[in-house]
Amino acid sequence: MAKEETKAKTQDFIQRSLVVLKPDAVQRGIVGEIIQRFERVGLKIVGMKMVMPDEHLYRQHYEDIGKMITRRGEQAFRYNVEYMMTGPVIAMVLEGVEAQPLVRKIVGPTEPKAAEMGTIRGDFSHMSFGYSDAKGVGVPNLVHASGSLEEAKQEIDLWFNGNELYDYSDLNEKYTR
Repeated sequence: MAKEETKAKTQDFIQRSLVVLKPDAVQRGIVGEIIQRFERVGLKIVGMKMVMPDEHLYRQHYEDIGKMITRRGEQAFRYNVEYMMTGPVIAMVLEGVEAQPLVRKIVGPTEPKAAEMGTIRGDFSHMSFGYSDAKGVGVPNLVHASGSLEEAKQEIDLWFNGNELYDYSDLNEKYTR
């Protein structure tokens, strides 16, 4: 098979995913450790910025994209938006071979209590949905990661404009592309 044919076939596996390091990750000073986990497996950062979004952006992200309200209800949605507005976040776009499911695997399940050791949430957080709801706060689970390829595209378009994303080659591509 010609090199161009191989590249065309493998290019279908290259994906992008949005990751948002939430206020608790920033405030705890573990941003570097979290980013390092993604980089260690060969994911490439193609966009990154620290921002302090307003409620409108979070409503678009969680409500308009249709995630939170259908999963846990209006009250949990409200708690989460309030929690997200407690400090700056770091939004980044990661790219790599089947990046979206890989990022979810590294992050672990949304509820930290259910996350396995070795995942970001399993190693650095422990809150349960029940405790969070009883306390009336959002779940401090450190990281948001796109739940599907469709979500990733919508979220990336919401959080980044085209001139904030970069195409470049890194050393991992020598072996994966």
